[in-house]
Amino acid sequence: MRRGLSVLLSLVVGVAVVAVPSAAAAVTWGPCVDGPARMVCATVRVPVDWSRPRGETVGIAVAKLPATGRRIGSLVVNPGGPGGSGVDMAANAEARFSAELTAGFDIVGFDPRGQGRSHTYVCDVDLVDRQIDLLVPASAADFAALLDANRALGRNCEELTGRLARHMDTASVARDVDAIRAALGERTISYYGVSYGTMIGQQYAELFPHRLRALALDSSMDHSLGIRDYQVWETRAQEGAFLRFAAWCERTADCALHDEDVVALYDGLVERAAAGELVFFPGTEAERVPTPTDLAGLLFSSMYDPADWFTLARSLRQLDEEGVLLPAVRGRGEPVPYGYQPVMCQDFRFDLRSYAELARLERDLWRLAPHAGPSALAWSDLTGCQRWPGPVVNPPHRLVASPSLPPILMTNSRYDVATPYQWARHLAAQLPSATLLTYDGVGHGNYRLSSCARAAVDAYLLTLRLPRQGKHCPAIYPTASLAAAGSVRPLTR
Repeated sequence: MRRGLSVLLSLVVGVAVVAVPSAAAAVTWGPCVDGPARMVCATVRVPVDWSRPRGETVGIAVAKLPATGRRIGSLVVNPGGPGGSGVDMAANAEARFSAELTAGFDIVGFDPRGQGRSHTYVCDVDLVDRQIDLLVPASAADFAALLDANRALGRNCEELTGRLARHMDTASVARDVDAIRAALGERTISYYGVSYGTMIGQQYAELFPHRLRALALDSSMDHSLGIRDYQVWETRAQEGAFLRFAAWCERTADCALHDEDVVALYDGLVERAAAGELVFFPGTEAERVPTPTDLAGLLFSSMYDPADWFTLARSLRQLDEEGVLLPAVRGRGEPVPYGYQPVMCQDFRFDLRSYAELARLERDLWRLAPHAGPSALAWSDLTGCQRWPGPVVNPPHRLVASPSLPPILMTNSRYDVATPYQWARHLAAQLPSATLLTYDGVGHGNYRLSSCARAAVDAYLLTLRLPRQGKHCPAIYPTASLAAAGSVRPLTR
């Protein structure tokens, strides 16, 4: 999941840098290092600490792909993460979005503070690996070691990153978005965010409701959650998605486990992992004995897109027979981007009192999901933030929805392991002007997964026309022909 960290390649920019803009300010755009010829790039400077607007600043990398037709306005986009590059998203807009959207909008992407080209948040890779190895503590001693590892990693990241390290929260990112809006010279913007990108959009809507023309939220996070609800709904989503994978295998001849009882086979792998009988990455530096949560991570990463299910079935068969999985290779002692961690730890209150509390929660989650077990992502969010240095500067809360907000479109998969459907329902209740469109399948990122959802998002952004409240889009499951075509997975939120 996060073990495959790699240094992000630079895409931009050798162009004009602008101070924090006034409402009338405008950016002088220049050529990008890479991307379509018509794309232009710039850097907008914003305060590191928005409570001290005249203090130290950080540069936010911004890219704009101008509209090819009759222009409606600017569509600001973010692909998720935390850590996804909006600059890359703008560069690839013609592949990611419909021709109608790229004709009607300037597609504007930005790398959020601390991510990509916007003063990357970095940490020592050895300390990152040390933390990852401890994210599933099995004893009070393991838990104490995790706390030490988290503190050491957090301090190292601050040393390598500077003052920005304690100002990575999503509310600050939302304020950066409004600085970008002002620098674009726009009175209002339209916004499309997927995954973590929805939380940026939500907080922008809360802080700047009068600046939104349209807000499309695809696969939504819910910033109001406490520890238990966060874990429970992610875990239930993972169990539900796994059972649909098992049912698909049973009816799909090309599934490598078509003639197997998939649930029983996986339950057997969990038992073998708990007994220490499996090995991941044999013969490499990363060789390890996986835990049941490691297996849950394998499931999780394959539930973003059912097109990956053919590979998952082959992996489970191979793991059952041989126990072979190969890791990514990278150098030791290098600074690597790790911008996911500080955002989650500054946006949510995840601290637990003791290992006993963590162990009780783990037992409860296994009862809720007796096959797939606790969500690997939610669990690493929880354990990775234990005693993380610095305050929760953007604490979780229910959104305060202004009456001036425009009608909002939300869409979510019924079985989304990264942003569960229950989160979307709970968020929709906080946004009275929202319409929730449900995709009845498995996966993360509906615009990419469902032509039905894509058409609804396009119609809304282009015309502000919403689907009827309660509309569902049918599930799509993979066939051999679809698998041969391959798939592109969005970034983990």
